[in-house]
Amino acid sequence: MGKRSSSSSPSWWWRGWRYLHPRYYLKRPHRLAVVIVSLVALTWLLCDHPSLSLEHQVVVSRLNKELKILKNQLENVKRNIRGWSIVEEDDPLNVERRNAIKDAMIHAWTCYEKYAWGRDELQPQTKDAADSFGGLGATLVDSLDTLYIMGLDQQFQRAREWVASSLNFNKNYEASVFETTIRVLGGLLSAYDLSDDKLFLDKARDIADRLLPAWNTPSGIPYNIINLRYGVAHNPKWTGGKSILADAASEQLEFIALSQRTKDPKYQQKVEYVIKEFHKIFPADGLLPIYLDPHTGTTSYSKVTFGAMGDSFYEYLLKAWIQGNKTEAVKHYREMWETSMIGLKSLIRRTTPSSFAYICEKIGSSLTDKMDELACFAPGMLALGSSGYGPGEAEKLLSLAEELAWTCYNFYQTTPTKLAGENYFFPTGQDMTVGTSWNILRPETIESLFYLWRFTGNKTYQEWGWNIFRAFENNSRTDTGYSGLKDVSRGDKDNMMQSFFLAETLKYLYLLFSPPSFISLDEWVFNTEAHPLRIVTQTR
Repeated sequence: MGKRSSSSSPSWWWRGWRYLHPRYYLKRPHRLAVVIVSLVALTWLLCDHPSLSLEHQVVVSRLNKELKILKNQLENVKRNIRGWSIVEEDDPLNVERRNAIKDAMIHAWTCYEKYAWGRDELQPQTKDAADSFGGLGATLVDSLDTLYIMGLDQQFQRAREWVASSLNFNKNYEASVFETTIRVLGGLLSAYDLSDDKLFLDKARDIADRLLPAWNTPSGIPYNIINLRYGVAHNPKWTGGKSILADAASEQLEFIALSQRTKDPKYQQKVEYVIKEFHKIFPADGLLPIYLDPHTGTTSYSKVTFGAMGDSFYEYLLKAWIQGNKTEAVKHYREMWETSMIGLKSLIRRTTPSSFAYICEKIGSSLTDKMDELACFAPGMLALGSSGYGPGEAEKLLSLAEELAWTCYNFYQTTPTKLAGENYFFPTGQDMTVGTSWNILRPETIESLFYLWRFTGNKTYQEWGWNIFRAFENNSRTDTGYSGLKDVSRGDKDNMMQSFFLAETLKYLYLLFSPPSFISLDEWVFNTEAHPLRIVTQTR
């Protein structure tokens, strides 16, 4: 190397100042951590004096600003590290497909930002919005973790700013306790678990406190509707005053997670009391009808189903056990779930001529040969729960899961659009016929394909998921977002982009083509709206 010329002096001066620039630390996370600790210590030292000169106050203010910048830079480093496990993916086809799904998310989100920002759901055909959930920004909050997981940092930051400045729960609105819990509370908690940003936890606590009075019933079984401003709770008139099983007993994951993160037991106590009461009266087949009396705690003569109004109760029995890290303290959840799986197997029937397995619905002792697409979460649930059995029983349960997944995939493949109807009937001597013929961008079948791929490694489930994604692209994508179909035979579009399309459908598709170590099922459990929550050991 030659000698430095005299002109190198200003360059040396600039190199000294570079240590104050945040970009210097982007590739040096260890140095960044040291600087942050030093700044915190210095700020504490200065602030510890009872009186500060004006000069010192200016210094403290500057240090606080620099500390905030450096914290943000550290978070960016963490996020980059988080993404490396995907960058190292060695299957080019998975990379290509994952990027296509990410592009779909960008399109859906961009249209939401353009036409429905801060509103509940985008109406693509009319380029406006509907406040289906009281104006709580349902799509925005539901999408936070999807944006984060896909590495859409700028979009996530804009959404975070809206949550900070505009998300207000003090509304004279009759909210669904269940829908608000799984979408809003679940979305905020997941965003907190992923980003470690306390803003989301504070907002989660606010909405949970507004929902909590719904559990103030004689039996502890919550009402399904509550006014967010006044805390007055009741049940819908159309249920005859009864609480709905899925709505009343599918809040455990979110409220337990909130208690774990805030160290305030009141949320967990409310939702666990419901399960403990059910545990006392649980039937031998583990199947509960969909209507419950919140005053007496008794069931009403009504349908048993793994579809609408019943589904997530059974899902949460399993997932609360997983959420508690499968300890003795949560053993009763697993026991109840295994009992319910005895009941599920009693509802399995198979068609002729093709022997498609399906889950019947039941009223009293009578079975109905009908299955909702919503019940297509069950194959994934069975796969997730199979590992808790011994080898023989685990294989049987996984085999049943694969049979049911084949049926659910054929819900899609047997229509002209290759998209599934809302429910199916199984007439004697036939395989399946579409009942209710709309498709509203639901995720349940894709959810099960995700779990089955994770547990079996069989790439067939990735192929099925990709075929479903292409059907959404061919039939539901428009220049202004994604629309459901009024009829899966004709392909006529409706005017709604459901929030769960971004929260669940696209997220499960993205994870279907991501490495199993990414959002590992050993570390995370998904709520029924596909919001991942960190698993924390429960000891009592």
